[in-house]
Order: sequence, then C-alpha cells, then structure tokens
Amino acid sequence: MRAGLRPPVSGSTASEDLRRRLIELESVAAESPAAIEIVRSPGRVNLIGEYTDVNEGFVLPAAIDREIRIALVPSRDRRVVLHRLDTGETGSFELESLPSRAGGWLDYAVGTAWALAAAGVNLRGIRGAISTNLPPGAGLSSSAAIELAIARALIEPGAQSIEGLELARICQRAENLFVGVQSGLMDQFAVACGRAGSALLLDCRSLEWRSVPLPEEFRLVVCDTGSPRELAGSEYNVRRRQCEAAVAALARDDPGIHSLRDVTPEVLAGAESSGRLDPLLARRARHVVSENGRVLAAVAALEADDIPAVADAFAESHASLRDQFEVSSPALDAMVEIATSTPGVEAARMTGAGFGGCTINLVRSDAVDRLAARVERDYPGRTGLSPRVFPVTAADGAGFVA
Repeated sequence: MRAGLRPPVSGSTASEDLRRRLIELESVAAESPAAIEIVRSPGRVNLIGEYTDVNEGFVLPAAIDREIRIALVPSRDRRVVLHRLDTGETGSFELESLPSRAGGWLDYAVGTAWALAAAGVNLRGIRGAISTNLPPGAGLSSSAAIELAIARALIEPGAQSIEGLELARICQRAENLFVGVQSGLMDQFAVACGRAGSALLLDCRSLEWRSVPLPEEFRLVVCDTGSPRELAGSEYNVRRRQCEAAVAALARDDPGIHSLRDVTPEVLAGAESSGRLDPLLARRARHVVSENGRVLAAVAALEADDIPAVADAFAESHASLRDQFEVSSPALDAMVEIATSTPGVEAARMTGAGFGGCTINLVRSDAVDRLAARVERDYPGRTGLSPRVFPVTAADGAGFVA
C-alpha cells in the first residue's frame, strides 16, 4: 500500500496506547487505571455546499474515521489539565476562573468550557491526554473535533442530556464568541451528529437534518494539495461580508430578503441586469444561490444511485467556486483535473474555504490506488508541491469509546 494511503491505527490499538501515555503522565491515572475514559471525536469533510452554511443554505458534510481522542480521568478538583501528545505541549485552566483568550490551541478547550458553563451545563475537572490522526493543515476541521471532544469529556456524568445538534451549537458559540472565528454551524454539526456510512443533509436555516446513505461500492478520498492556506481565514471573512452586502442591496427592493437563501436565480438575474447589484457581489451571490440547488441535486442523485448526476453537481460546484466565488487556486484546480482524468474517479471538487487545502473525490473502491498513483506521478511536476492522498469512511459522531 502506498505511503499516502496508510490507514489510521485501529480504534482499540489507539485507545490502549493513549491509556498508557496518560498513566505515564498523570499519577491519578496510574492510581486508578480502571477510571480512565476514552472520548473520540471525528474530523469532517464536506461533500458539497461551500459557503452556504453562513448564508442559511444547505450543506452535505460527513464525519470521517480520522479523529481526535482524549484519554481522561476525572480530577479531584475543578482543574483541567490537557497533554497534547502530537506536540508535547501541556495546558491547564481552572473551571472556576476561566482564563481569557490567549491565541493558542488551549483557547478551543477554554472556550468550550466557557460556552458550556454559559449554557448552564455542570462540568467536571479532568486530567487528559490528547492524540490525533487528523492530518495537520488538511482542512478537516480539527477545531470542531477538539471542541466536541472537550465538551464530551467535561460534561459531568448524570448532568442533563444534551443531544448532538444542541451540543454543536454550544461549540459553535465557543468558536465564534471566544476563539473569534466566525464559522458556520456545519463543522460542529457534522462532528457531533455523524452517522457511519452516511453523509448528513443539513438545512442551516431550520436546522432540520437527515442522513443520506453513501454508495457502498465507492470510497471518499481526500487529496491534500500541500498548499499553504494563508489566505483562507482573511478571505473567508471577506466573502462573508460580500454576501452580506449583496443581501443588503437586494433587500432594498424586497424587504422579505434576509439572506441569500431567500434569493432565486430570477431575482438575482433581474438585479444584476438592472444595475441594482454590483457585478462582483452578483458573482458571489450567484455561487451561493446556485450551490444550494446543487446540494439538493446531489442528495437526490445519491438517493437514486445516479452517479453521473453527482459528478455533474461536483463539477459545477468546483467551477462556481473557481469562477464566481474565486476561492479556488491553481493547486486545487490541478488536483481536480488529475482526479477527473483518472478512470474510476466519478466526481471531484475542492472542499473547504479554499486557497489551498483539499479536494473531495468519489472513487470506485478498486480505483483508490490508481488515483493515488496518478496524483503522486503528475501533481508535484505541475505544482511543485507534495500531496497527500487518503481514503476516509463516513463515521459516527463524537462520543465515548466503550
């Protein structure tokens, strides 16, 4: 098997290794090894529906079998101590006096504790060791994964039951209001509510959702461009403001328009042709309006086992993100072109905020190695970058490991 296709370590092996490390790091774990608990929290990939979650639209993400795990023991105090095994860092804080945002990885844990406490949830102190097999910098939402892992770990056993969608919203508030990243709900939702073997169709306005089974004869394959994503954060916020400006311009003639979810292609075309909407804003709005339709078309195609229609939706989505929303990159375009020219790859598109990061590919099971070989052969010469290719499987959402 190619280096880029090494599978994640099995869950039982990962858990036992993590238990041993916690016992080495924390005497309380060594004293009571039977009290050790394991939380797993998956990453996510978005099949289709880019920049629609922040515009009250539709998305189709899936939790994946790359994840963060925390081995923990409840502490005798109200203190949280966390050891990151991938970096060797240790962070700690007191639940009774949460620190301010410091700009590091611990903010996600502190922010989650803050949001849970603000929601009236009873919390416990813990000593924990954190491991991950989420590839760094791949855009698979490690931030949402750590938030949901911390949330599950900190909630006092016997406290009020919190279902996945509610917990996702609490963790989104942590990221928006404490960490300061203005993300939509999709990442936390997928991590919290994932279903093995299925993607999740979420209506980001009503928050209604349902699972969409994925075809068993296909694999989801993530291709990481290896391209730095320096612009992703700043340009993400620029695109959000442009969408908001488009809504404000359109609402001057129709006060019933509150988000791009309320805009039809006909309304958008009329506003553009009459000059009521700036051409740049029209392009941004056109992507979001059309992307909502593509999400629903892709869901219908998956449920009808119409793979060519799924491929069309993916191709149109990538073209729109490249030409209308302008968040693709030469590296992403090259990766999609290589994938779509590979026999057995049925659909490919960029996924995530763009400006680097990953593509998502729907690949026949017997073509996964072929895709990896093509990428390894052709991509570095076209881009000068080192790619990573790894298949993923749709997985269950965050929770405790039995």
